[in-house]
Amino acid sequence: MPARVEDSLDRVLTIEIVRATERAAVAAARFRGRGDEVRADQAAADAMRQELNTLQISGTLVVGEGERDDVPMLYIGERVGTGKGPNVDIALDPLEGTTICAKDLPNSLAVIAVAEKGSLLKTPDVYMDKIAVGPGYPDGIVDLDRPVEDVIADLAREKGVRPREIATCVMDRPRHTALIESIRKTGASIRLIGDGDVAGVIHTTDPDETGIDLYVGIGGAREGVLAAAALRCMGGQMQGRLLFRNDEERGRAKTIGITDLNRAYSIEEMAAGDVIFAATGVTDGSLLSGVRFRRSTIHTETLVMRSASQTIRRLKSAHHADAEKFGALDADEDD
Repeated sequence: MPARVEDSLDRVLTIEIVRATERAAVAAARFRGRGDEVRADQAAADAMRQELNTLQISGTLVVGEGERDDVPMLYIGERVGTGKGPNVDIALDPLEGTTICAKDLPNSLAVIAVAEKGSLLKTPDVYMDKIAVGPGYPDGIVDLDRPVEDVIADLAREKGVRPREIATCVMDRPRHTALIESIRKTGASIRLIGDGDVAGVIHTTDPDETGIDLYVGIGGAREGVLAAAALRCMGGQMQGRLLFRNDEERGRAKTIGITDLNRAYSIEEMAAGDVIFAATGVTDGSLLSGVRFRRSTIHTETLVMRSASQTIRRLKSAHHADAEKFGALDADEDD
């Protein structure tokens, strides 16, 4: 009897997909603190693509590093894998937090999500307005069309605390000035982050440990789909609305089939079906430890999850320090 798609995803990808994020993380980590975002991002993309093409899948990138004309690889619509195996959608960010990596700040990650074909929201490289909470709340508690003050009041009521005991994570951007003022009027605290909103959303799933109850604000659409995939595995609620700055961006959205440009997508609309999510730490952070280089080994920490089984694994791995495999720096640039 032929294997079901869900069984194929489990067998082929739940552990094997980790190799793609590990390899990308190691390649990017060689550029930590060197101030070169472009080379760090390119190294991660090259490494991830090479590993993905060894997998027994027929994969299509529905969320990548940009449209085909803008990037040399890992573009939206690109096919990866051997072409043999299940047909899957892939969303990825080989280096989530390029600036973080370049400055060696916390929470830079290599991230990927894989799902059955047609399950991940195909989105152009635009902004997305997002709101997310972890598990344990009534359905519909987060809503982009409600004032953030009301959402915070409802969260506090459900937790049995005052609004001042709710902690909110927001990216530190000028565009969020009014949002931050609204949050502070409720008395709620704010944790401002420079980048890394995938980690920021994931932090809402364990507020006792992370101190984050709510994530809200505008970031990349790519990161929004990846965060939704993670929440599908860990539990939680999320909405996202694509934001378009000009007619060119609106035109790109229509080209890939998006007709309702004002739609607020639910978490299930961004990441449906059976979803596998993996993230490997590039720099140290509150979510994962960064890559460690030793004399003969390279150490990584990865979070890998699957929505169908609600399985969450943390993998600490030691790899042989193979410079060719993991993409060492050019010899004249190595320390």
